[in-house]
Amino acid sequence: MTSLLASQSLDIDGLKAGYAAGRFTPADIVAEVYRRIEAAGERPVWISLVPREQAFAKAAGAPKGPLHGIPFAVKDNIDVAGVPTTCACPDFAYVPQRSASVVARLEAAGAIVIGKTNLDQFATGLNGTRSPYGIPASVFDPAYISGGSSSGSAVAVAGGLVSFALGTDTAGSGRVPAAFNNIVGLKPTKGFLSARGVVPACRTQDTVSIFALTVADAARVMASSAAYDAEDAYSRAPARPFAVEAAPVGLRIGVPATTALSFFGDSEAERLFHLAVERLAQGGATIVEIDFAPFQDAARLLYQGPWVAERLAAIRTFAEQKPEALHRVVGEIIRSAAGLTAVGAFEGFYRLAELSRAAEAEWLKMDAMLLPTTGTTYTIEEMLADPIQLNSNLGTYTNFVNLMDLSALAVPVGFRSNGLPFGVTIVGRAFADGRIAAVGDALHRSLSDLKLGATEARLDGTQPVEPAGATGRVAVAVVGAHLTGQALNGQLQERAARLVRTTRTAPGYSFYALAGTVPAKPGLVFDRKGAGGIEVEIWEMDEAGFGSFVALIPPPLGIGTLELADGSRVKGFLCEPYALEGATEITSYGGWRAWLARAT
Repeated sequence: MTSLLASQSLDIDGLKAGYAAGRFTPADIVAEVYRRIEAAGERPVWISLVPREQAFAKAAGAPKGPLHGIPFAVKDNIDVAGVPTTCACPDFAYVPQRSASVVARLEAAGAIVIGKTNLDQFATGLNGTRSPYGIPASVFDPAYISGGSSSGSAVAVAGGLVSFALGTDTAGSGRVPAAFNNIVGLKPTKGFLSARGVVPACRTQDTVSIFALTVADAARVMASSAAYDAEDAYSRAPARPFAVEAAPVGLRIGVPATTALSFFGDSEAERLFHLAVERLAQGGATIVEIDFAPFQDAARLLYQGPWVAERLAAIRTFAEQKPEALHRVVGEIIRSAAGLTAVGAFEGFYRLAELSRAAEAEWLKMDAMLLPTTGTTYTIEEMLADPIQLNSNLGTYTNFVNLMDLSALAVPVGFRSNGLPFGVTIVGRAFADGRIAAVGDALHRSLSDLKLGATEARLDGTQPVEPAGATGRVAVAVVGAHLTGQALNGQLQERAARLVRTTRTAPGYSFYALAGTVPAKPGLVFDRKGAGGIEVEIWEMDEAGFGSFVALIPPPLGIGTLELADGSRVKGFLCEPYALEGATEITSYGGWRAWLARAT
């Protein structure tokens, strides 16, 4: 059996097919995984392994769930019951009695934990060189970095040692290693996966991430692990469960102006990025040039002010008691927060809010953004010689994503002439994870000659991602607190709604500022007398999202049918006439935003 399994791909489709056909069992796969690890050597990819006998026992009793018999690895800042958590710092190590929420959910789905993987100490770094357990290298060239901080997790997947792996992502740690090892890296919306049982780097920005060989595999893992967790103060309950969406027709992909992109002299990376843009355009997407400045400026904030202070807050007692236990570079970064003040923290929060508001104008132009995952890569020797600046370069296109509460998916798109892979990232709004999965899979498969990681298996031998059951799309016109940038717009974002256009109502509508509503809301009334011409935004969402959205609407507002200036009709907000008592008519202002600007 060993010789038969030596070439077996560990992609989830391949394993499920083998189990169904009776060609092998979960125990056979576990034995093969340990054989491969032994052949490759435990270090530097792994910090600790689950004892082989324990893994066999889990394989024998694995639940018959959607991930039955699928082996996976866990970054060693995520708890697995009975296995030490070190965060790549031996003096910090402890043995948890309880697994992290996400690990427990995956095991309940039938997946089998193999071990804990190496990382940049305390998840501080994007390069993979900051660990006392050794330096994982790119699976394609041992002279080059693997990317970090989730270095071991990415290498374990790319090297065919496990089917998928958990990482964490604060600044790009779930995306950069994916790009450097020719695999997929899914960085979910913050709070979509529970962080209970994860040692924080920046607690307000961290998210568990997923490394896999294909987007379909990453989506399967996401579907099994995503759930609201009342024990995690930062867990979020989305309007609907994670599901892959079909990419909207006429998809608008935002790309920074060429002058705003830096590849740090890596001409081949630049060429591959522009080829990826061309492939999306050939697939029917509309390429839209965007102003990248607000995103770029936000990226520079991550290692300033409040977010560096968060890293210190996570391990302050340990860092003060055992400063010698910290990796030199990690210690330098974390201790730099000691002199920061509350005033500086608030200044950072204010600046981020300003940049996020500026970015809203760019999001009106696009449904998703395409970026290089990194502008270039470096040798281990180069990184060790200049660890701060080169690490900063790696975060150019990743650092802003968590700060701005966005979702992201890194996918491979080709190889340089020296054999090193290059990848791009599709960035979406919060809870657009299912949409960007469809976009990312289509882009990945436009290069169907790509192999999976560094294995001999090929992408064209796997199944594409499958959108959830098709549902109709519903357009709804919003006029007040749900407009872009207003207090309740998040209710649309949570449902992965897409802004289609901004327009105005037909004549016959009157518009009022209602009295006593929190947040402040307008009322649109069809009375056949009003001048109309009221600004509305048309948002589109699926039927399930529309149903849950309507359920949130309190009286005196409701959803009716609006006539637009072009004569078309669409569902939209209308107000009960009884609520106009004490209201102020504002029809002449032509819209809620104009009224708010006048009122202030």
